[in-house]
Amino acid sequence: MRKYGSGFTLIELVVVITILGILAAFAIPRFTALDQQARVTAVTALGGSLRSASALAHAEYLALGTNPASVLMDGQTVTLTNGYPDVAGLPLAMQDTSGFTASTTATTITFSKNGAPNPATCAVTYTVSSGAGLPPTFSAPVTGGC
Repeated sequence: MRKYGSGFTLIELVVVITILGILAAFAIPRFTALDQQARVTAVTALGGSLRSASALAHAEYLALGTNPASVLMDGQTVTLTNGYPDVAGLPLAMQDTSGFTASTTATTITFSKNGAPNPATCAVTYTVSSGAGLPPTFSAPVTGGC
């Protein structure tokens, strides 16, 4: 009796490689969509963090009860306008804005997502309180360019 060597035939290998190629053709577009969804989620989450940081700083302001110009949050001096973080104080109240680039004016700070195809339209904006007793405003996260 002759014993044949064990292994795969060339046809079996070609069939397996073809099947893997077909699976990859369907999977790659799904992974690229996940990248965009991750950026949208990051911008939306940062918008929530902006609200939380502002609320925490305002709570500290109210707790002190002396109309302070700044509050101390986790060892950082957060400067305030009308009891809410100003443009310089907000990043200190946030502590971690990695993955975003901040651009500021006198009354607004916009955080744009790094790596977005169009960072200007993958962002969230905080506008400083415009008067006593008025909270700051937060733009709805802009995610068209994510």
